Amino acid sequence: MLRALALTIAFALPATAALADGVVQKLMTPADKTRLEQYEETRKTALTEARSGDPAEVAQLDSLLAKPFLSTPDFDMAGEWRCRTIKAGGLATLVIYNWFKCRVSDDGSGWKLDKLTGSQRTTGRFYDDGENRMIYLGSLFIAGDTPKPYGSGPETDQVGYAFRTGQQEWRIEFPAPTYESKLDILEIHR
Repeated sequence: MLRALALTIAFALPATAALADGVVQKLMTPADKTRLEQYEETRKTALTEARSGDPAEVAQLDSLLAKPFLSTPDFDMAGEWRCRTIKAGGLATLVIYNWFKCRVSDDGSGWKLDKLTGSQRTTGRFYDDGENRMIYLGSLFIAGDTPKPYGSGPETDQVGYAFRTGQQEWRIEFPAPTYESKLDILEIHR
């Protein structure tokens, strides 16, 4: 009986390690792993700073953040979306930009996001990270430039957690982005 239990444990350990070290962990840069490890602390600092901003914008931010997280595995992200960036903490305490166009497609390798308009754009992919969130690995680029692949360096690499917050809305939170703020939030609506 003990021998059977030991064999079961021995065979289960490699499977558990493989699950914990999935595809996204192999793709993610060390710098981005650190950003996600420090996500909670970075987010708290950025939101504290942001709450000293314009009261009307703070109210918009608080309304967005109050939405509960919903299940992501059954969420069909494909289609055309409107999206806007919110910059919290850092150079300007809080900035909420206008709406732009985004698209999510499934090219057979999973969900892919493209921000189609605005001067600062992103393109990247989503990876499962539990029931209520996904990890986004993307590349920041300026309109007119060719996006570099993820892993090209800290100037363009992006990492964030994506959360579904409604039937037709979700967001990505980018901790410690390279430019301007301490937390970027890409708010996305149908």
